[in-house]
Amino acid sequence: MANRFKPGDIVQLKSGGPAMTVAALNEHYMTHAFDGYKCEWFKGASKEWGNFAEETLQEYVAPKKA
Repeated sequence: MANRFKPGDIVQLKSGGPAMTVAALNEHYMTHAFDGYKCEWFKGASKEWGNFAEETLQEYVAPKKA
């Protein structure tokens, strides 16, 4: 099965939160099996990052302007 996202895609947690950029696909260090995504985002001027399972992410949709 193909990965849903690729590096450069903009995603968001299904539970909400900031828009994040997929920086890399994670692989398990021994089996090299796909193990989720490394995502990056900004919190103020600080760059943050975290690893997320595919099931927790969705494509980011920008809020509509009024």
